[in-house]
Amino acid sequence: MAPKKLTHQVTLELGAGNAPVVDLGKMLGQTGVNLVEIKKAYDAATAGQRGDIVPVVVSVFEDRSFALRLKTPPTSFLIKKALGDKGSSRPGHEVAGKLTVAQLREIAERKLPDLNTSDVEMAMRTIAGTARSMGVVVVD
Repeated sequence: MAPKKLTHQVTLELGAGNAPVVDLGKMLGQTGVNLVEIKKAYDAATAGQRGDIVPVVVSVFEDRSFALRLKTPPTSFLIKKALGDKGSSRPGHEVAGKLTVAQLREIAERKLPDLNTSDVEMAMRTIAGTARSMGVVVVD
């Protein structure tokens, strides 16, 4: 059997376990794919991460079938979740919070599949850079 021909590929950031059909319709309505089926598949796949934002790459094929590829939550979301609040309104001038090395390692290990490195130490440096740009200080 010949491989299916890809017609559309869209990346969406949706709430885990409860994807709004309105957001799916805005991005995928013109493809003709069954939005309710995508919602059911996404909600089932992300039910364990309810409350998080989980990006998904939706690939739509010529026969209107689809494939979902889940990614890890955005780094900024994970940092905010670890801090319990938001980033700084003036990064570099105001400190929004302090992130411990243990929290940094935990975030880096969770993000590792989506980063372009397999080394946790390098992933921690990447996450620390994002934290710094949000006005978050990393402490020992």
